[in-house]
Amino acid sequence: MSAPARKSAAGGGRGPVAALVLVAAGVFAFLISYSVLAMVLRGGGGGGGDGGGIAGVGAEGRRDPVVRMPEWMRKAGGPGARGRRRPFHVALTATDAAYSRWQCRVMYYWYKQMQARPEGADMGGFTRVLHSGKPDGLMDEIPTFVVDPLPAGKDHGYVVLNRPWAFVQWLQKSKIEEEYILMAEPDHIFVKPLPNLAYDNDPAAFPFFYITPSEHEKIIRKYYPEERGPITNVDPIGNSPVIIKKTLLEKIAPTWMNVSLQMKEDQETDKAFGWVLEMYAYAVASALHGVQHILRKDFMIQPPFDKKLDNTFIIHFTYGCDYTLKGVLTYGKIGEWRFDKRTYQDRPPPRNITLPPPGVPESVVALVKMVNEATANLPRWDEGL
Repeated sequence: MSAPARKSAAGGGRGPVAALVLVAAGVFAFLISYSVLAMVLRGGGGGGGDGGGIAGVGAEGRRDPVVRMPEWMRKAGGPGARGRRRPFHVALTATDAAYSRWQCRVMYYWYKQMQARPEGADMGGFTRVLHSGKPDGLMDEIPTFVVDPLPAGKDHGYVVLNRPWAFVQWLQKSKIEEEYILMAEPDHIFVKPLPNLAYDNDPAAFPFFYITPSEHEKIIRKYYPEERGPITNVDPIGNSPVIIKKTLLEKIAPTWMNVSLQMKEDQETDKAFGWVLEMYAYAVASALHGVQHILRKDFMIQPPFDKKLDNTFIIHFTYGCDYTLKGVLTYGKIGEWRFDKRTYQDRPPPRNITLPPPGVPESVVALVKMVNEATANLPRWDEGL
């Protein structure tokens, strides 16, 4: 601003120069407001990690995968969005093995409990997609759709490779009334009613700390070449838990299946990704279709490392929980008190599992109590249906 202009502005804004100053000030304020708004909508700035998040861009131009969700999106995509229900269909893939059956029974028990609550309005139908190729003893207890497994030897002993193929078949052959689908797993327990966390064509997913596409860029580029876009387009997720529009999943699922098979047959990829190979395949398949996910850290917790329930919706009991009788974690070493799903490969856990000793985190205590409640109410539990 020139010296005369500054003088005129200081003198009370009289005259044509003052008018120009006011216009300039207005434009300047608009630019500031626009910049701040743009930063918020991009997810830039101080992203929090204690709540929901969306993919955004950090201050240095790098994509920050978990930043705080803008309030407008939280309200728009939350329960009661636009004054109507947005129900999702719960689908989990499973085998007919005892190990899978008892987890499915516990999972389905808590799904029904949470769906029945007033806040469970978005929780729609339920399907266990059974990829063993034949019915089992749970057909009358849990809504089940039987699909074929991969041809013999095609999974190379990696049973999870059947998951994308199971979803392809289910989506093609079944009638699903809901617009959205929640892809879940047998070792998920709903701890409170789950609203639809997706927002229109933006699915919602949980960010896994061990899914790191940028650290495996050389391998990822075999399936997601550079001309497709930056490696940050590949989200740090697996296929579960994910809430996604059915129409999007119908497009992604065949690609997910093909990428999974290609990855498994490539020795370098198989060695690098190991037991999470199929998760990387889903993330790559989504990116190939231009789909990125709202990353929700509050989607679920994984005891014993996540110690508090906070505001989570799901407990994922994939890890063993081992403690001394003084409540000290002994991960990697069998504890004096333990709960590990792998202990029960060929039979269900007993009813009324002993509660953890004092000092064990609330997440583990809640997990055991919820398993105990389910087993106390499920008929013929000890028979291992």
